[in-house]
Amino acid sequence: MEVSNHTRKRKAIDAGNNSPAAYRGTDGYEPNSVDLSLLEALEKSSHTQVESVDVKTLKKLVLSFERRLRDNIAARLKYVENPEKFADSEVDLHDDLQKLKVLAGAPELYPELVGSNTVPSIVNLLSHDNVDIANDVVQLLQDLTDEDALEDNDEPARVLVDALVENNVLELLVQNMNRLSEADPDEATAIYATLTVIENLVEVKPAVAELVCERTKLLRWLLVKIKVREFEGIKQYASEILAILLQNSTANQKRLGQMNGVDAVLEGVAMYKSKDPKTPDEEEMLENLFDCLCCLLMPLENKERFVNAEGVELMIIIMKQKKYAYGSAIRALDFAMTNYPPACERFVDVMGLKTAFAAFMGKIPLNKRIKRERYKEELEERVISLVASLFAGILRGNRRDRLLSKFVESEYEKIDRLMELYIRYSDRVRSEAERLDQLELDDLELDEDEKYNRKLESGLYSLQLVAVILGHIWCSEHSGMRARIELLLKQQKLSKNDVKEILQEYHDNIGDLDGQEEKERGQARIQLFISAM
Repeated sequence: MEVSNHTRKRKAIDAGNNSPAAYRGTDGYEPNSVDLSLLEALEKSSHTQVESVDVKTLKKLVLSFERRLRDNIAARLKYVENPEKFADSEVDLHDDLQKLKVLAGAPELYPELVGSNTVPSIVNLLSHDNVDIANDVVQLLQDLTDEDALEDNDEPARVLVDALVENNVLELLVQNMNRLSEADPDEATAIYATLTVIENLVEVKPAVAELVCERTKLLRWLLVKIKVREFEGIKQYASEILAILLQNSTANQKRLGQMNGVDAVLEGVAMYKSKDPKTPDEEEMLENLFDCLCCLLMPLENKERFVNAEGVELMIIIMKQKKYAYGSAIRALDFAMTNYPPACERFVDVMGLKTAFAAFMGKIPLNKRIKRERYKEELEERVISLVASLFAGILRGNRRDRLLSKFVESEYEKIDRLMELYIRYSDRVRSEAERLDQLELDDLELDEDEKYNRKLESGLYSLQLVAVILGHIWCSEHSGMRARIELLLKQQKLSKNDVKEILQEYHDNIGDLDGQEEKERGQARIQLFISAM
């Protein structure tokens, strides 16, 4: 299963004093007013400079910066008790840090910048006693690592990021952020910029996601922010960064689980169990929190924490309320119950079957504010997966009987629905297979893996899960359900052999679920269905 891949809105901020709109509107303050004409002039000036940046210009900027840095260090040592005496040197240092931003227009020169051995000097300024100087560095790093600046410059970007990480930029960024206050507009801007730099570093070097969590207390800081009850711009961006750090890192998922992260994220989504987000930014924050939850639910130990924290009950409540988070709750349950029987058992015990099968029957509440084209179809696929997980996780006893009885009640309407889904997905997969065959006739070569992936994209995985559910029902040996399945297949001029072919393909291509043992168990179960039908 994959975490939803809705487009994440970047919260990178301009190098000026503007706070992001989300933050400004939430807390009710405006940052210092800025002369827009001056900003435009500066921007034009910057563009003019960018055109002339070369190695000679870089060396000139670096030499000037190093000189200003030495002057500031000397002045601070000489006039320890008299800040006014070294104030001018800090103004000069600030000015030179601003000048270095022009290098963002010439990322191909980053290896030269690294070779000049200036990166350590820049990074160390993050611990400067004057927080304004430290924040100047944050803004500089934001510009240098911006995705637009780095476009088509992958190798120079990696050289710079490697140098930054080697010189402890992650530790110093987080340490500096910890001394900033959101109550101060300029410092709030620096907090956003810091998170943006970390996001940019992860984009260039994915290993940074684990490094920053190993070396700093960033995860703890993010947890504190997402637990704030009122919606704030910083809470939204914290949720986004947290989701990025968790998405492709089992180590981070486990680490956050050990920090009571499951409870914290559940606490965040629980605020929306009976209410909708008020703004698009708040909607995105809620989706980010559910992304975090689904990532956390990948390691087995976090599934246990989820069940113990009554996460199953919370998701069912959210579904019953039919608010904005309805679909996200189904997704979280799907992650929780995949290959984890205790979650499936808890789901049945707390009367979740009625709620789940309402969704299975297509009774999905539509929220006008959710604009995604495939929203209903995505939920349908999630519910199919959820029902398949229930069958896989509950193999015997009273709970199994209660699950099977759902397919008997109301004159087998759920088997009718199951066969409706089978036919629909089967038709889609067949059409895609025919299209791929035509492509091959047109001399477009596709290997078997690519063809299989194309069919998965067209709905093959959902078709396979429907076939697996049919296998479970068939093996219950309930004569009424078996007769209904055979009748519906016959009406479509199909037979059990068609279902068995789908099951066989699934058996042959089943991936490593939670390891080799789980894979072999799944294949054995599918083989049992094939033999029984």
